[in-house]
Amino acid sequence: MGETENKAQKVSFFTGLSAEFKKIIWPDQKSLARQTTAVVAVSVVLGLVIALMDYLIQYGVDFLIGFSF
Repeated sequence: MGETENKAQKVSFFTGLSAEFKKIIWPDQKSLARQTTAVVAVSVVLGLVIALMDYLIQYGVDFLIGFSF
């Protein structure tokens, strides 16, 4: 009795999954290229900002360690 309910749920799950995939609106190639470029550019800029902050903090820590009372 439990097996039939389990199989019915699996079929319903895959049917629902298929229906949800049909609702997806995929971006066109131009939009996808622009968004990918934006993500890469923001990632590079953020990486540079983090590297600069790391360098400045390391410089400050080294200065404080070298400057002992």
